[in-house]
Amino acid sequence: MAEILKGAPVTEALTKRSIEEVEELKAKGVDPCLVILRVGERPDDIAYEKGAVKKAEAVGVTVRKVILPGDVSQEDFDKTLTNLNEDKTVHGILMFRPLPKQLDNEKARQMLDPAKDIDGMTDGSLAGVFTNTETGFPPCTAQAAMEILKFYNIPIKGAKACVIGRSLVIGRPVAMMLMHENATVVNCHTRTVDPASIARNADILICAAGKLRSVGPEFTNPNQVIIDVGINWDEEAGKIAGDCDFANVEPVVKAITPVPGGVGGVTSTILVSHVIKAAQREH
Repeated sequence: MAEILKGAPVTEALTKRSIEEVEELKAKGVDPCLVILRVGERPDDIAYEKGAVKKAEAVGVTVRKVILPGDVSQEDFDKTLTNLNEDKTVHGILMFRPLPKQLDNEKARQMLDPAKDIDGMTDGSLAGVFTNTETGFPPCTAQAAMEILKFYNIPIKGAKACVIGRSLVIGRPVAMMLMHENATVVNCHTRTVDPASIARNADILICAAGKLRSVGPEFTNPNQVIIDVGINWDEEAGKIAGDCDFANVEPVVKAITPVPGGVGGVTSTILVSHVIKAAQREH
């Protein structure tokens, strides 16, 4: 039976650290501030927003909501984002995407100041991940995977790591972050020939393909640690599940994150920690 790498203890440790850091900032007269920029009333945006607000307020981070109508013009949107970029009291901006069709998503992504890009969506932030410098922030999910490995003292230095998936949200950034920690990394994707034969040689397997039960026992070995980033709806079970065929993989690996209860819960905590980090950099 595998060790279950639950996200809750990681979140608890990160939250404790965030509370201490906010207290230090406020002692210096700095009030870390998160702005949530939302266009329209998409239910999924609102649901995520509620969670982010709760996490932020729990550690003492101020939250401001900037809600624009769903039919906002490009000009008004650009003006709003420019003002937030220039506002010295704003340390982090969470901009919900996709934006409505009348707005240029790519332009908005590039307009966002990387210093306030707490979810790692700008080219500046991604460049910081690849150069291992403090330019912007890594995508929260990628960092959440790394925080879980570190919290549970999973050896990364010298480890063979396999990342399944090459998106800019998780696959490529987490591969680079593992490399910065001196792992030897292979990145598998939809054009990889026989990914199972590659994955089963890995000490650390990051599953980020976004495909239900796409990783079975043939991808694994008994000494392997799996971080399952997938969030998929399992029609058969009527619940959320990861990329791993958990029932068949869990008995044969060393450790694995559950879905739900693993990476997802850590991600929003990382988001708030990025706001605090941005405030620290500014002051």
